[in-house]
Amino acid sequence: MRIRPVTPAELPALQDIERAAGAPFRALGMAAIAEDEPFGVDVLEGYRRQGRAWVAVGGEGRPVGYLVGEPVDGALHIVQVSVHPDFAHRRIGEALLAYAAERAREEGLTGLTLTTFAEVPWNAPYYERLGFRVLGAAELTPGLRKIRAHEAELGLDRWPRVCMRRG
Repeated sequence: MRIRPVTPAELPALQDIERAAGAPFRALGMAAIAEDEPFGVDVLEGYRRQGRAWVAVGGEGRPVGYLVGEPVDGALHIVQVSVHPDFAHRRIGEALLAYAAERAREEGLTGLTLTTFAEVPWNAPYYERLGFRVLGAAELTPGLRKIRAHEAELGLDRWPRVCMRRG
């Protein structure tokens, strides 16, 4: 498994990965999440141009997972990390997060942050196993509060959500 910057031609494949990665949410009664459309190619291209979109590719050079992030209050905020379910349980998500952490260190950022579902097994519990911790309300930076407010506007608070940090 190799991780590298995303190419423009791979952007539609990232959307396919996101759709496939969302499907398991249906079994948890979260059909709205399963049916949520991924970022548009234009949005993904913006992350790519900023050097903030990375892809994990398999032996055939085909994308199997990806991560996009952006600086928020001195940390690299993971906007999206997804692995195609056909490639689950191979530590690809962990490798993408490690790669992002290294890029963050190179930029002088203080760690990684993300928001996620608290009770979905492959969300908050997974990130805790990788060294992330849930942030209390008093620990939320202005940027994280803004992200959480936007998520609430989108209706994501129908299920418990948390902000997490590593580093």
